[in-house]
Amino acid sequence: MIIDCHGHYTTAPEPLNAWRKQQTDALKTPALAPAKGSITISDDQIRDSLENAQLKLQRARGTDVTIFSPRASAMGHHVGNEATSRHWSEHCNELIHRVVGLYPENFIGVCQLPQSPGVDPRGVLPELERCIREFGFVGCNLNPDPSGGRFSEPPLTDKWWYPVYEKLCELDVPAMVHVSQSCNPAFHTTGSYYLAADTVAFMQLMMSDLFKDFPRLRFIIPHGGGAVPFHWGRFRGIAQDQKRPPLPELMRDNVFFDTCVYHQPGIDLLLKVVPIDNILFASEMVGAVRGVDPETGHYYDDTKRYIDGSSLSAADKEKIFAGNIRRVFPRLGSGTVSRPRNGA
Repeated sequence: MIIDCHGHYTTAPEPLNAWRKQQTDALKTPALAPAKGSITISDDQIRDSLENAQLKLQRARGTDVTIFSPRASAMGHHVGNEATSRHWSEHCNELIHRVVGLYPENFIGVCQLPQSPGVDPRGVLPELERCIREFGFVGCNLNPDPSGGRFSEPPLTDKWWYPVYEKLCELDVPAMVHVSQSCNPAFHTTGSYYLAADTVAFMQLMMSDLFKDFPRLRFIIPHGGGAVPFHWGRFRGIAQDQKRPPLPELMRDNVFFDTCVYHQPGIDLLLKVVPIDNILFASEMVGAVRGVDPETGHYYDDTKRYIDGSSLSAADKEKIFAGNIRRVFPRLGSGTVSRPRNGA
């Protein structure tokens, strides 16, 4: 069983984008703002958007199921106000729920949270609870910087975030720490902002005692942990100088990196320096990098090939492909991928 823990609906049907454009255009003319209402998207439009994209690649690459969430760069938490974000997030999550309903063997849902800069994070709890309890989703994406590149929120270790962590622990679901689109011209969204935010998040966690307050809290830092594996010695040294725990001890049951690293040497480095028990298979396919690597003749984001091509034992590969993911996402169930527990 091969579970891809990091997929986004980057190919969503055009009516979703049209509604979002109407919503954002109306920020200048509030009278034109769409109500939450509904977006008309047929089942056939959903099928068409997936059959020649994510589903085609699943079959070609030999992966079984993708943990699927709304498009990260389109979360746009910096746009508009709290109501803007709430309506947009609800529509996006409802569409993921429909995808899972049409393809229950291929996709399992993770939700976008209706975050907004400077707004008390308690405001995201109703949507988080709805998606987990009513839709059967198994986790959420948590944006550590809803300002879109200004980093104006408190660090993830601040008590400002504690209501969200309490709910995550109550529901027994993890959060992927994932920023959205950058509105800061100093940051390219997928090339620098994503990776910088991943690195910033790890450093915040490394320097705190957050997990003493929340021993069951689980974070996935995507894109291979940003710069952390490449600078593992730097982070180990800083932790040592600051009398912090060794990095494997810090990460053990709480911090995990995925395999969205798009070349064999990068994956080999990740596997060499980061504890195997803290690595989760992922591809983020049909995402930031969509082309074919001319050096290999294969898609950059075909990350299964890199794990297959590594020197890991079969047992360690199984951990990365499924075992570790089941530990981090307990609502997946055990054995073959079972449907998430609804109403639990």
